[in-house]
Amino acid sequence: MLVRALGRARLAIFWERLWPALASIATAAGLFLALSWLGLWVSLPPLGRAIGLFVFFVLAVAATLPLFQVRWPAAIEGLRRLDRTSLLPHRPATAIADRMAPEAGDQFAVALWRAHLERALRAAEALKAGTPVPRLAARDPYALRGLVLILAVAAFFAAGGDRHKRIAAAFDWQGVVLPANYRIDAWVTPPAYTGRPPQILPGLRPGEQSQARVSGPVTVPAGSTLVVRSTGQSGLDVAVKGGIAEAKAEAKPQALKGTEERHFTITGAGTATVKGGGDDVVWSFNAIPDRPPTIALAKEPEPQLRGSLLLNYKVEDDYGVVDAQATFDRKSATAQSDARPPRPLFDAPNFTLVLPQARTRAGAGATTKDLSEHPWAGVDVTMTLVARDEGNNEGRSAGHEMRLPERPFSKPLPRALIEQRRNLALDANAKAGVLGALDALTIAPERFIPETNVYLGLRSIYWQLSRSESDDGLRDVVARLWSMAVFLEDGNVSETEKALRAAQDALRDALERGASDEELKKLMDDLRAALDKFMQALAEELRKNPQMARPLDPNSMRQLRSQDLRAMLDRMERLARSGAKDAAKQMLDQLRAMLDNLQMARPNGDQGDGDDMQSALDELGDMIRQQQQLRDRTFRQGQDQRRQQRGQRGQPGQQGQQGDRNQMGELRQDQQALREQLKKLLEELKQKGFSQPGQGQQGGEGDPLGRAGEAMGDAQGQLGEGDADSAVDSQGRALESLRKGAQGMAQSMQQQMGQGPGPGNPGRTGQARANQDTDPLGRPLRGRDYGDDTTVKVPGEIDVQRARRILEELRKRFGENFRPQLELEYIERLLKGY
Repeated sequence: MLVRALGRARLAIFWERLWPALASIATAAGLFLALSWLGLWVSLPPLGRAIGLFVFFVLAVAATLPLFQVRWPAAIEGLRRLDRTSLLPHRPATAIADRMAPEAGDQFAVALWRAHLERALRAAEALKAGTPVPRLAARDPYALRGLVLILAVAAFFAAGGDRHKRIAAAFDWQGVVLPANYRIDAWVTPPAYTGRPPQILPGLRPGEQSQARVSGPVTVPAGSTLVVRSTGQSGLDVAVKGGIAEAKAEAKPQALKGTEERHFTITGAGTATVKGGGDDVVWSFNAIPDRPPTIALAKEPEPQLRGSLLLNYKVEDDYGVVDAQATFDRKSATAQSDARPPRPLFDAPNFTLVLPQARTRAGAGATTKDLSEHPWAGVDVTMTLVARDEGNNEGRSAGHEMRLPERPFSKPLPRALIEQRRNLALDANAKAGVLGALDALTIAPERFIPETNVYLGLRSIYWQLSRSESDDGLRDVVARLWSMAVFLEDGNVSETEKALRAAQDALRDALERGASDEELKKLMDDLRAALDKFMQALAEELRKNPQMARPLDPNSMRQLRSQDLRAMLDRMERLARSGAKDAAKQMLDQLRAMLDNLQMARPNGDQGDGDDMQSALDELGDMIRQQQQLRDRTFRQGQDQRRQQRGQRGQPGQQGQQGDRNQMGELRQDQQALREQLKKLLEELKQKGFSQPGQGQQGGEGDPLGRAGEAMGDAQGQLGEGDADSAVDSQGRALESLRKGAQGMAQSMQQQMGQGPGPGNPGRTGQARANQDTDPLGRPLRGRDYGDDTTVKVPGEIDVQRARRILEELRKRFGENFRPQLELEYIERLLKGY
């Protein structure tokens, strides 16, 4: 029992000696870990890391020294601890270990000693070693060891996944002694679409001090790439803050041998710091955001004659627009609460817009899109233009409410079919109503549908629609309704027209993407063949229906010859192959407009009123020409009067005055006859039920033909008085009123014939056939004094040859390698843009 108690006492004493030494070592280690996890070594330069680690080494040595002084306690020390902690009298543990001094013959002393040992042995059961008491509080009265423990625990959680990296940073001393070839280079590469060159940043060279810390923030486009390269030493350490992040692994190119690179993406303001190269290298950045592009209509959308839509728009972006589209949303109609929402069968006719160039920073463009065949033609929509740049930023224009243009149909049956086609395409739930309408259209076919094939085709469509259960089946019916309507309106011309439009679209697409000369030649041949077939089909249709071949005024219209079209196509091909692609596209647009005008000029069988208005319009044109000639004669007569007055001043001549009166009388009679002719024309129009242009409007602008008659009356009276100057002014007013009246009459004719602007059929009056300012091919008529000139200016041969010489010279200079690199890059951009 005494031996076991003694062992416990000696162990407690040993722990009391060992624990303070271990606590000192643990405190030093905990302080090291806490400071490491807080990022001390990451923030210090290499030299500071070395000094700090040396300080901790000294601290660790000082904390370890007490450990070497720890000794195992002796037995007497254990016995003393047992006596001290047991609190028994007479020190029983020490007494047991004592030895009696040898005194021979003293039996009384021996007996007394034995009694003393027996009593001490009986007390051994109560001996206690006690718990160890290291007395750390005496060594650390301020409990710094607890503060270190709390700091270490907090830093452990704060460091997160970087614990090992932050501890290892203490032993990264690279840079304390830099290699001779050590250097740090950095640059910023903007995104390629910005067109900006890379920007070199101040770095670190051997024997130099970094200037990056004192320089101001660098302004770069958002999305730029920061590249930091170190040479001569590995372990590049870059710390970033703010809107700077490490680039993805797949975006990093392979670094050169013997170098190390780090790539970062700059999305906002921030800083980047390079550590481990002596002085820290710090760069500050400001990121310029990529603004979304802007797009807006330059003028109102212009519907064309055959259902095409012309859009003129302006685009702008800080780095360039790469794509633009026109999107359409159907205007929401007010519906009853119990009505089912419409279920359209077709999406909106969104289409891509043509840009002035591949990457447009600021410019204006125009796109013509044929929407006549789309089921949404004639529907009220809200149009929005959308532009996108290479950074995937989108800009939208304000919504523009409009009615999509539609192809005009002059015959009643095709118009009815197109209306039912639209109803079915916009709402599949309208199937029952469309069936009823188709059934009604086939009532009494012997009276309204004399052609058997047309009647059978309508009944076939009816039964196909009644048996259609899916949306695909309904779409087939929509397509058949369009084919039937076009066949009834145009006959066999519709198929050739479709082929001609496809050839024109293919050629335009090739011109826009810069196709090769071989491809352009093939497409031009296809266009020639399609045009020949179209003209043949048109001639065949006129031969079968002679009533449709009503000619225009031969005195005012230039004849269309096949040589004209062939010469135009040959000219277009030469322009395209010589590089003048814009002029070639312009001529292609002119050809399409000419063919559209030619088809719009074909009258239909229900055009009796149109013939009367056309005759009235022709007569009004003759009156305009006569009024202009009469005004010129009056002006010349006034000049003659003034010359005679200056020559005969003071010498009156009766014979000259008599001649002037005769001339004025003749002019007066002509003006009176012209006025009577206008009055007779207005009476005939009134008898036939035609409203005068402008009638019903308030103010003096209501009746231009009536004002023309009044001005003619004023001129007649002034000619009777011999006042030629005043008569010229009155005749000018009459002439202007006649022109306005002719334009108003042409517009009224368009509306009544279903070919002009109206509630269901928007159109452009300036290009209409009824305006009579152009022939069916869009060329100006001779002898007309009103209307705008709609011809297209095409570069002449001299301009084309000059462009070809410039292009050849650029190619020649691009092949000369001795020229500066900057000049070669500029020439390359010119050639690509060309």
